Amino acid sequence: MRILGETTDATPDAVKGPIASTVGQPAGPLSDDGAESWASDFFGAADDGFPTDSSELQQEVEDSIAPLLDPYQNGSADLASVKLDRAAHNKFVQKNLLSLPSYFISLDASKPWLVYWTLHALDLLGTPIPPDTVARAIATLAACQDPDGGFAGGPGQLPHLAPTYAAVNALAIIGTAEAFAVVKRPELLSFLLRMKQPDGSFIMHEGGEVDVRGCYCALGPAKFLNILTPALRSGCGAFIARCQTHEGGIAGVPGLEAHGGYTFCALAALEILQETSRIDLPLLAAWLSRRQMAVEGGFQGRANKLVDGCYAFWQGAAATIVECALARVRAEDLEEESGKREDVDPTDMYDRVPLQKYILLCCQDPGGGLRDKPEKGPDYYHTCYVLSGLSVAQHSYTWSSSEEDIIPRSSAKPCIVGAPGNKLPVTHPIYNVLVPHVARICSHFHLPYTL
Repeated sequence: MRILGETTDATPDAVKGPIASTVGQPAGPLSDDGAESWASDFFGAADDGFPTDSSELQQEVEDSIAPLLDPYQNGSADLASVKLDRAAHNKFVQKNLLSLPSYFISLDASKPWLVYWTLHALDLLGTPIPPDTVARAIATLAACQDPDGGFAGGPGQLPHLAPTYAAVNALAIIGTAEAFAVVKRPELLSFLLRMKQPDGSFIMHEGGEVDVRGCYCALGPAKFLNILTPALRSGCGAFIARCQTHEGGIAGVPGLEAHGGYTFCALAALEILQETSRIDLPLLAAWLSRRQMAVEGGFQGRANKLVDGCYAFWQGAAATIVECALARVRAEDLEEESGKREDVDPTDMYDRVPLQKYILLCCQDPGGGLRDKPEKGPDYYHTCYVLSGLSVAQHSYTWSSSEEDIIPRSSAKPCIVGAPGNKLPVTHPIYNVLVPHVARICSHFHLPYTL
């Protein structure tokens, strides 16, 4: 399969906000008995004396990462020497940019995603995208656009909200007039309205399922293209609020278990709508804080699950949005007291250093690309989202009342673990494209369009 063409055969100390957390525990050396002994020493028995499949798998993961983290925990290795292997990751992303092995046929309905993952990964790595690649990307995405609106996973397929989101993000990364001209705004708005349901939710495609991904995948492109009409907004925030669980996280639909990917989509959609006040933010902050693993430093997607590198973005970006939303609430409270509006700097609610350690020491594949965890292979999805999570963890963000958006906090020094060259450009925690690309596409489509 071609990506750009046709298919072929070829700690509490760190958390000073309103949340108590187990993240960021003392980064002392692991004991001779490994990660389980360290965790047991600190927390008591890791499985409370009742081993389960979950606890045994968790132990296996901790054992696999102990040799990678231990030298930097006990001081026998210099953390400042750890590097993000840009050259290897660039090579991994680019080696199959024009042609993929035949087994990728299983992703034939994900072409816009493959374009987005690769372009965003190269963007984060600071790699210029060759003009011929840009031209092929534009042509591929144009071929995936349905005449009646929306983008499909491949030419001639059913338009779907997920590849629509991916396609618009990819076009935002390219950022040329030719790229922006691909999008048929009237037809896209019509498609989004057809996906909208009476309860405020969205179906993913004609006859498809409802979940909070649909809200995000509809509202993100609508915001970029300035077609976020009252009809699209109506009821969406209320539907998302019904998906918050007793734990604090957000489920795909009301009544199910909270999950990191759904939580990000739901929260980002609420932020686009400016309706985060509909949910219990402190409860959500507590849930997110608990998802950072005490031994690994990375995030799990939900309770009793394993760490996964991709959640560096899904959970890390969600935490960043919550930080900014809580800061906005504090600013509004202070304005009521003093009559003067001033933005308030957010308070970190997760530990960025252990997260970056996990990414740099456990998620980099020696052959290039980034992965879920040690002993897993790299892929384009994880390369994109692990790098995105690293960017979010390195930079501080704040809510700007003047710009009505979350922006990089210029007064804050980046938190860079390892070599200075590990610093990545700033990705937007809501849209997950670089911040300048957000400004560029929103500026291009500044004139509204309505049916």
